[in-house]
Amino acid sequence: IVSGVEMRKRQAAHIEAPSQAPGQPRPNTCCLCWCGCCKCLWNEDRMERSERQTCTKMDSIEATEEQHPSLDEVLSWARSFEMMLRSLEGREIFREFLRSEYSEDNLLFWLACEELKKETNPSVVDEKARIIYEDYVSILSPKEVSLDSRVREGINQSLAEPSNLMYEEAQLQIYTLMHRDSFPRFLNSSVYRDLLANRRRTCLDT
Repeated sequence: IVSGVEMRKRQAAHIEAPSQAPGQPRPNTCCLCWCGCCKCLWNEDRMERSERQTCTKMDSIEATEEQHPSLDEVLSWARSFEMMLRSLEGREIFREFLRSEYSEDNLLFWLACEELKKETNPSVVDEKARIIYEDYVSILSPKEVSLDSRVREGINQSLAEPSNLMYEEAQLQIYTLMHRDSFPRFLNSSVYRDLLANRRRTCLDT
């Protein structure tokens, strides 16, 4: 049995114990401290696991961003314009070439029309259709693409009731223009040839 005197001594010792400096580990702190202030092995291990998981995720993201098209893929672009457009890397390298010829807007228009065709929400279709018109079709647009008067007139009439397919004919016209006019020059450009040479060197090194 603990006497009253002994109990008071224990309470006094507890009160007079030196206060713990902020950030310093406390003796006998529970390893399941919910606030995370504990510097015990459990908490350190938890933080280390979290850091490892974060690093793993970042490494995965960086690895994805650093991926490059294979030699076979780059060669396939020369055989098929459509295959190149289906490839994200192919579109980017082709866009780089078109930018050097000041005709990047042709590809951007084609891509915008592709996105519009996937849309089913009427209000979104209406909004996107008008944005495409203002950006690429209107005579006031600085990005005006080369469309013949018949196709342009058809688009003007469709604006009254926009649909996700209203630019289909215009899109085909721009596709044909890029395929027949820009694509052959792209395959002979330094942009494509340098990429092809780089992919071949990489294959030889490995």
